[in-house]
Amino acid sequence: MNIEKDKVCILIPTLNEAPTIRDLISEFKEMGYTNIVVMDGNSRDATREIASESGARVMVQSAKGKGNALIEAFHAIDSPYILMLDGDGTYSPQDAEIMLNPLMDGYDQVIGNRLIPGNQPAFSRLNLFGNQFINRLFKLAQGKFLFDILSGYRTFTSESIKQLHLKESGFEIETEISAEAVRNDQKIKIVPIQYLKRPGTNTKLNPFHDGLKITTTIYKLAKSNNPMFYFGLIGVIIMIAGFITGTYVLFEWFQGIDHLPLTVLTVLLVVVGFQVFMFGVISDMLLGYHREVMYELQQINSPKRR
Repeated sequence: MNIEKDKVCILIPTLNEAPTIRDLISEFKEMGYTNIVVMDGNSRDATREIASESGARVMVQSAKGKGNALIEAFHAIDSPYILMLDGDGTYSPQDAEIMLNPLMDGYDQVIGNRLIPGNQPAFSRLNLFGNQFINRLFKLAQGKFLFDILSGYRTFTSESIKQLHLKESGFEIETEISAEAVRNDQKIKIVPIQYLKRPGTNTKLNPFHDGLKITTTIYKLAKSNNPMFYFGLIGVIIMIAGFITGTYVLFEWFQGIDHLPLTVLTVLLVVVGFQVFMFGVISDMLLGYHREVMYELQQINSPKRR
């Protein structure tokens, strides 16, 4: 059973996508999708004019960054279903149906997986390695492997959007959406999609600068989802520093040299590191207990129990 197309909003965040936006909108129109929203980040080319001429509803975001574009758009859209994709021509409208259909089967969100063998020519070696590293780091931090957390091709139900408390302003937004979906225990479907070589403008994503920000975001978001990882890592790093200074103090002691201040620092680092690590353990236990309580409350309040 397919979703009725008039219940779907096609959301396209753009920034200087004049070479590709007309064909993208036209293809969705030909497929029967009439509700198309372009959220533009103050493009300096003719993106807005072309999008409007092609039949899309154009909105201009008030703050910079892809994250802000999506946050503003999610608040403005009231359709039951949202299909989101970038406007740079790397995603194919032909994949819309396989992206939307799982929502009819009870899924809250669908992620288009670009990281499949047939799509590798569209990635540089650096970008492919970076994506794979970030996905594995996300699994370590959030406890769930989503294959391609940086994918810009996603579908949502309106109910699942309301559960996402989003704050990230830039390219970290996909990471935050993925983490929020895991935190809210949303039902997520991963489907393989086409990923095409960029036919229009150059990418706005800087592999090193934005990659570092995304990695930092993964770690930051782990504080509420996986405190054992967040605090445990801090504790281990502090203890390692203590063991390094302790090794130096012990080596010097064998040479007949005492380092009382360094000895005190070594003990302090080991004790503080262990305490931070144990705080992570306790926080993780409390989070697990909280989740169990919330699950029981949901079971009690569910219609099936009434």
